[in-house]
Amino acid sequence: MEAAIVGLPNVGKSTLFNALTAAGANSANYPFATVEPNIGVVAIPDPRLKILNQFVETKKVVPTALRVVDIAGLVRGASEGEGLGNRFLSHVRDTDAIIQVVRCFEDSPGSEEITHVEGTIDPLRDIETIEIELILADLQTVETALKKATRAARGREEETLLRLAALEKLQPVLAQGLPARKADLGSDPRTPEVMKGLGLITTKKQMFVMNVADDDVHGEGELAQQVRTLAEERGGQAVPVCARIEEELSELDEEDRAEILVDYGMDEPALNKLTHAIYELLSLQSFYTIGPKEIRAWTVQQGSTAHQAAGVIHTDFQRGFIRVEVHSVAELQEYGSEKAIREAGKLRIEGKDYVMQDADVCHFLFNV
Repeated sequence: MEAAIVGLPNVGKSTLFNALTAAGANSANYPFATVEPNIGVVAIPDPRLKILNQFVETKKVVPTALRVVDIAGLVRGASEGEGLGNRFLSHVRDTDAIIQVVRCFEDSPGSEEITHVEGTIDPLRDIETIEIELILADLQTVETALKKATRAARGREEETLLRLAALEKLQPVLAQGLPARKADLGSDPRTPEVMKGLGLITTKKQMFVMNVADDDVHGEGELAQQVRTLAEERGGQAVPVCARIEEELSELDEEDRAEILVDYGMDEPALNKLTHAIYELLSLQSFYTIGPKEIRAWTVQQGSTAHQAAGVIHTDFQRGFIRVEVHSVAELQEYGSEKAIREAGKLRIEGKDYVMQDADVCHFLFNV
């Protein structure tokens, strides 16, 4: 899974990226300072891995991970190439979700001034600016595709006609300044696959990160509340993060980190809550494989079958799938060992169509 971090210049995107990836690099305070996106891999904090390790001796513990792409700051006109915007927007198309960082703090007295590209602090205006650019970028994509589809439809092939019909429904929605996800493309189950190649940005799931001041780590200030209210109205998520604090925390050892958290009245780094929110946004869940070589977390979409989960580990597991032996992390805690789980009759034998549950511990049996 991969998420793009977007936002206006100087709202804290790169600081957040550095904290997420523990890169620790300081970014220049200039618009368009980054020409190519930075890509990092973020381990998803998972306390269940520690629980598993309490009962199973292993050589290594491997969490699941999220790839994040730090897209250089977008500005008004990005969809037209302003600030090299088109080059940046092309990288967003390849990701699964969009994390929009919104500045929700004023400059503190005595602190280094961070220039806002619009000259004033207004998170709702900033959100609208980014969303308009993403919509305009999609409109260009659809209008280009529409011309090609119109010519291709003369051949009367069914798939081509289906694509043309979908594009004709998308174009007026985007032209009205609405995201592509608002378009009603009909009920034909083939439509999503036909449209997949377009890589429309505004069909992707999105969430807001409210970059707050270090005296408002829970996002209770007026600016953050504006963003939270907007997210609630849309049925979305808004997570408060002080990127500066999180970058500092990412560079500390566990003991020092705990002290800083207490000082700020936080029970855990905000980045933990952010990564879990992204997990939820993408409708993901974890299952585990355990053994003397490694304990590992794996990621699947909610509703995935055991057959699909086997393929996440290795195509051979999926191709030669026989069955899967399953228990939960909670059952391992309760019984103390897999041997005891088996003796208690709690070890389940499931087939290909078993729907995976969050926190399943699995042993796949296969033959190729």
